[in-house]
Amino acid sequence: MTVDSLTQQETAPEAPEAAAPESTPSETANGSTPAPADAAAAETAAEEPAKPKRGRPKGTTPAKKTRTVELTLTVTGTADGEWQAELKHGSKWVARGLEIPAAAVSRAAKELHADLSIPIDEVINAAREQQAQKVAQLEAELEQAKQALAELDS
Repeated sequence: MTVDSLTQQETAPEAPEAAAPESTPSETANGSTPAPADAAAAETAAEEPAKPKRGRPKGTTPAKKTRTVELTLTVTGTADGEWQAELKHGSKWVARGLEIPAAAVSRAAKELHADLSIPIDEVINAAREQQAQKVAQLEAELEQAKQALAELDS
């Protein structure tokens, strides 16, 4: 017997009582009507969803396990704009201390994800500004040295 047929069988007697609430044949000796405990239990059982059976459903095949490869790429940069890369496969080092240009780091980060490229580009731009300041300082020193040399030649 399923839950649906159980609730249909037990709810069927309630329909005539609901239609005619003044009927007295089901009254007890003290004048009260008996509580339909079985009907209430059947209604709550019908409202709850059926619990799925444990285990794997029949007719399905187990999921194939895919082999994962663990590669760790570490890219480090300095404030001077020098970048290095290291690659590790599991616990074995594949490459260490490879010098790479900042432009290549920026392009690779843009290809991977915007969340990576934004902070990397900020670091590269800060290094670019620092190098521009250094160039301006060196140019000023060079100009002073040229003037000093010109004064010595005169």
